[in-house]
Amino acid sequence: MKCDVIDLTNKKTGTIDLDENIFGIEVRRDLLARTVNWQLDKRRSGNHKVKERAEVNGTKSKPFNQKGTGRARQGTLRAPQMRTGGVVFGPHVRSHETKLPKQIRRLALKSALSAKKLEGKLVVLEKAKIDSPKTKELVKSVSEFDWGRALIIDGNKVDSKFAMAARNIKELDVLPCVGANVYDILRRDTLVLTVEAVTTLTDRLK
Repeated sequence: MKCDVIDLTNKKTGTIDLDENIFGIEVRRDLLARTVNWQLDKRRSGNHKVKERAEVNGTKSKPFNQKGTGRARQGTLRAPQMRTGGVVFGPHVRSHETKLPKQIRRLALKSALSAKKLEGKLVVLEKAKIDSPKTKELVKSVSEFDWGRALIIDGNKVDSKFAMAARNIKELDVLPCVGANVYDILRRDTLVLTVEAVTTLTDRLK
C-alpha cells in the first residue's frame, strides 16, 4: 500500500509502503469502543465518597418516644430515611480500572490506524523538526494544510523544538510513538505520522 510522503512545506518528497496488515485491515468498531472505554476507565480517579449511617455524626439515642406522638417510630437520627442521616448504597473510593487483553488492544490500534487510512485522514510527514521553537513559524507551516484538529505522532522521541512550538497550538497534539493510543487517534480529525513513526509502529504491531 503506497502513500505519499510530504514535508512541512506541503511538498511531496517521496512515497512509503504501508503494511496492509496494519493500515489496511477491516475496521472493528466493537473493539474500538471497548478500548476507548478501557482507556477512559483508567483515567477515572474514583475518589467519590458518601457517608453511611455509621459514619454520620449524631446521637445514637432515640429521637422521640415510641408512642403518643402520632409519628412513625424512629430509632436514630442517623438512619437513611432521616434528613440528617446517612446514604444507602452510595459511591465509595474505588478503582474503575477494567481489564482488556493485550491482543485486543493491539488489534484495536490497528483498526484505528486503518480507519484513518480508509477515511483519507492519514498523512505521512517526512520529519517533525523545525529550526527554532517558535509557535508563529509552525502555525504558518500548519496553516497550509487542511488538517483541522490533528495528532502528530513522531518516533521514539519528539523533537524538543517542535514540541515547544506545538504546545501553544490548540488544535495540534504531539506524541512519541510509544504514546500512540486509540482514544487520541479517534478524537482528532487527522492523524499525521512521521516516517520514523510508521517504521516503529509497524515493528511494534507485527
